[in-house]
Amino acid sequence: MYYICDEEYEPVERLNRSQQKRDIKVLHDLAVSLSRLEPRALARMDMPPELVKALTDVQDMKYGAEKRQFKFIVKLLRQIDTDSIVETITALEAKKSEQDKDFHRIERWRERLMSGDNSVLTEFMTAFPHADAGQIRQLIRNANNEIKSGKPPKSHRLLFRMLREVIAA
Repeated sequence: MYYICDEEYEPVERLNRSQQKRDIKVLHDLAVSLSRLEPRALARMDMPPELVKALTDVQDMKYGAEKRQFKFIVKLLRQIDTDSIVETITALEAKKSEQDKDFHRIERWRERLMSGDNSVLTEFMTAFPHADAGQIRQLIRNANNEIKSGKPPKSHRLLFRMLREVIAA
C-alpha cells in the first residue's frame, strides 16, 4: 500500500495494483463457485436480484460471453459485502462433502456385504445392532441372484436404501 494526497492534502490509502488483482481473483473464484449452484440455492441467498440473474445467465453461456459475464459479476460483487455469501458457500460445500462421505461409507458397506463373507454381516450387526439381519441377508441373496442371472439390480438398490436408513438412524 502507498499513500497519495487528495486536494485537501489528507493522505488517502490506496491498494497497489497487485493487491487489487489478488482481490479481483478472489472475487472471480467466488463468482465461479456461485455460478455452479442451482438457481433455487441462489434465490435463497441474500444477494441483489441483478446479481442472481447474472449468475443464472452465465450458466448457459459459451467461453467468450462467459468471460465477459464473469467480469460483470465481479463488478457487482465488488459493490456488496461478500462475507455472508462466502460463509454460505463454505457451509454448502461442507454439507456436500459430508453427504459424499456418507454415500461412500454406505457403498463400502454394501460392497463388503455383497462379497459373500458372513463375518462382514456379523461386523455390521455389531456396529448397528438395530438393523434387521434377516432382511439384510435376504436382500444380499436376492442381489447376488440378480447379478448372476443378469436381471436389473433391484435388490442391490434396496440394500443400499436399507443400509442408508440403518446407518443414518
